[in-house]
Amino acid sequence: MTTTVSAYAAYAAYAAPAAKAPLERTTVPRRPVGEHDVLIEIKYAGICHSDIHQARDGWGEGIFPMVPGHEIAGIVAEVGPGVTTFAVGDRVGVGCMVDSCRECDNCKAGLEQYCLGAGMVGTYNALDKNGEPTYGGYSTHIVVDEAFTLRIPDGLSLDVAAPLLCAGITLYSPLAHWQAGPGKRVAIVGLGGLGHMGVKIAHALGAEVTVLSQSLRKKDDGLKLGADHYYATSDEATFEELAGTFDLIVSTVSAPLPLDAYLRLLKTDGAFVNVGAPEEPVSLNLFSVIGGRKTLAGSGIGGIRETQEMLDFCAEHGLGAEIELISADRINEAYERVLASDVRYRFVIDAATI
Repeated sequence: MTTTVSAYAAYAAYAAPAAKAPLERTTVPRRPVGEHDVLIEIKYAGICHSDIHQARDGWGEGIFPMVPGHEIAGIVAEVGPGVTTFAVGDRVGVGCMVDSCRECDNCKAGLEQYCLGAGMVGTYNALDKNGEPTYGGYSTHIVVDEAFTLRIPDGLSLDVAAPLLCAGITLYSPLAHWQAGPGKRVAIVGLGGLGHMGVKIAHALGAEVTVLSQSLRKKDDGLKLGADHYYATSDEATFEELAGTFDLIVSTVSAPLPLDAYLRLLKTDGAFVNVGAPEEPVSLNLFSVIGGRKTLAGSGIGGIRETQEMLDFCAEHGLGAEIELISADRINEAYERVLASDVRYRFVIDAATI
């Protein structure tokens, strides 16, 4: 059924009223559905570690009250008169951004996540083009421009698709860019919300996949998800045994790592790519990259076109996130469990409980 919105409307949400404060139920305003907007009835929203970083001011001063959530899956409830790509009832998703300048070289190249203008507009904890705060997916509804809305293929259930809008694209983008595939040896550092999708995607791309984790506690899981090998980084012998092994290492962890030790695991011309973002600075001896012409890089989500490509790839290969579905009143508990690595492997909020 189409919902008509002629003015700002208030929708239920869970928000952090201040930095480090527990999230609580509230309402937030959503703008009227504009010419090219879609109103989405949110069905599921994933909990990303970056939600915790931002709600607790780990990455700098946030905008409060803050409604986190950038792993959003739902159903189109209304479309603006100029919308051409979606219709009421369509299955859609929203990821980490809801706008960009759309005019710079990067935006025109489909790299909106690296917008050179005012920068991408985050789905939450950001200011939109009208200078108003954006509110994320821990809510019942959201209004998004059709240009930043993704189509979720029928082959993916909405609950397991939601985390793909961040965790999936965050791993797919570097794996595709550095050409993980047959004949390539790829290591995923950390088997968590991001890492488990990295294993699935790298395996589906045809690479030989190794998990590097602190312990062997999740080894059975890693092998079931598609890893060929699994090593504990707490064992010093791991770094000796695997020296010069990998074409590509993707680190998903949000804690500082001994980069020099990990760079020694790369082959000549290998790349170590960070997608996890520690709150603390990290140190590096430059000889670790000079020797072997190695690359130390970072990667942040993907553009809209690549995100749609990722969703289609995951549907084709039957790749959804491994989730634990929770009610909204358990969000604060879920945050503590994420910090304790006590989830396999992504919490997803049932928006019907908000």
